[in-house]
Parts: sequence; structure tokens; C-alpha cells
Amino acid sequence: MKNKVSGLCLSLLLLAACGSPENNGGEGDAGLSGSVKIDGSSTVYPISEAVAEEFLAVHRNVRVTVGLSGTGGGFKKFSRGETDVNDASRPIKQKEIDMCAENNISYFGMTVAYDGLSVVIHPENDFASEMTLSELKMIWEPAAQGTITRWNQIRPEWPDEEFHLYGPGTESGTYDYFTEVIVGESHSSRGDFTASEDDNVLVQGVAGDRNALGFFGFAYYEENSDKLKLVAVDDENDENGAGAILPSIETVMNKTYSPLSRPLFIYVNSSAVARPEVREFINFYIDNAGALAGEVGYIAMTDEEYAAAKAKFSSFLTEQGY
Repeated sequence: MKNKVSGLCLSLLLLAACGSPENNGGEGDAGLSGSVKIDGSSTVYPISEAVAEEFLAVHRNVRVTVGLSGTGGGFKKFSRGETDVNDASRPIKQKEIDMCAENNISYFGMTVAYDGLSVVIHPENDFASEMTLSELKMIWEPAAQGTITRWNQIRPEWPDEEFHLYGPGTESGTYDYFTEVIVGESHSSRGDFTASEDDNVLVQGVAGDRNALGFFGFAYYEENSDKLKLVAVDDENDENGAGAILPSIETVMNKTYSPLSRPLFIYVNSSAVARPEVREFINFYIDNAGALAGEVGYIAMTDEEYAAAKAKFSSFLTEQGY
């Protein structure tokens, strides 16, 4: 699969000139100019980047920037009115709602796709291919720091070797989601792990460390499946007793990969939709997110769900007077 994510840049500047002449001049192109500024989740970044590329092939006079400062970092910028759209791998938190209210920022939020959060190890690891939620909690909870450091502390038959942990930074929605469902409290974990807001850094870390254990969005595993190995997760609290399940498009859609399946979101500044290029971009996003989500390793919503999102956005625009 084409590499959709830059591991070196925290912001991608997409210039209108990159559109090919044969693709320019589509519906809504005449006279449309301006800019759309997006930031936020590194997990949602590949979808927003893909949508931006397709949008700019049609609307060559619009400039779109896509950043990846993490869900929390993105909401800080969004609440100050610095961005038009925030990518988010979790719903907006109350403290972020309050920050927006303090700055008179209102917004429209919607789901754009689904993701299966992936637990990964080095390909040469031949013993930890399955783990329970309890074992993951034993590794990641705050009390484990400086105490739980070796594989054989998790299972006696595993090697007496030190493991090394890799995960998203604390501003990441992926970190929030993982800690909530694994540890039991959002934003709560041990602190002695290699953290980065850029998932490509985590991929490189796990791929280069035989005793690594990490987690990030499924799309980043898909892009790097030749140098990573998935861990099947066993929800031992599941009444149906499904056992250890690997993330995949099928298991995320049928919700058997539980509880590490999740929706992905974008939030749009209400003031930004006063600009026609932003309105056009969001409509374009809804129309194309389903097809592009699959291309970059995520799971599309149903046609009915996208139609409902389109109707909701249309109603929102009407409320705003557009």
C-alpha cells in the first residue's frame, strides 16, 4: 500500500498546484479559493490527508494543511480558533468543551470511519502472540512502573528478559482510549515507555527491538505488516467467550475485536463554515471518506451512516444560515 503518512514532518502542506490538469475544474471549482487548516490526531491524519489530496485535485485554488499534533494538542489549537478542523481519535472531553466555550468556539462533530487499535510486537517474538486484557493491564497500569519489567512476570513460561514499551504520547486520543479500556482510567499508565505523537516513530521502535511491545492504530500496522507482528487480544470478560481476536476489517466491523475497536471523528469550527471552501471541503470529506478510509487501512462506515452524517451537516449549515 502506498505510504500515506510522513514520518519526518508534523505538518503536511498540500499546495493546489499539485493537482493534475486533467483532474482540475470539477463541480464547485469555479472561483473557489482560500484555505482549510486541519490538525489533531495522528490516527485520523491518513484519512484527512487522503481526502485533502483528492479535494485539491478538483479545487486547485484552495490550500489545505494537515497537521498531526495529537487529539489533545489539536483540540488546544481548535479551542483557540487556530484551526478549522480537528481530527480526533476519541470524542471531545468536557475540559475541551469548556475551553471552546471560553473562547466562543462552537463546532460540529461527526464520525468518519472506524479503527481497531493494534497491539504489536517484533516479528521474531514467538511467545506473546496472544494476550489477555488482564495481562495488558498488568503491564501498563501505573503500579507496574519499575516493578513489572520482564516477560516471565506476565507468564512464567515466557523468557526471563526485559520488555520495552512503545506507545502514543499523552496528548494522543489513542493513548486516552487505550488507557481507558485497558487500565480502567483514561490518561493513566506507567510513565517509563517510549512515547511519540508520531506513530511512525513507534513503528520504527517496535520493528527494531526484539523485546518490544507497543500499540497504535490499525492503519499503521497495515502499512508496516512486513516488520511488525499483531498480538491477538483476549477479552476474558466477554460473555460469548470469543477468545483471542486479531484486529481486521471484519472483526472491527462485527465488533468481535472488543474493546479495542473505536470510531474516528472530525470536529469543524462553526465560524469556519462561513467560508465556502470549508463547507465544500467537509461535504467532499463526507462523500469520499468511505472509499478513502479503506485505502489507508481503516474501516468505512455504512452508506447509511455517511448519508446520515451528510444530512446532519446540512442541517447544521442551515442552522448557521448557509
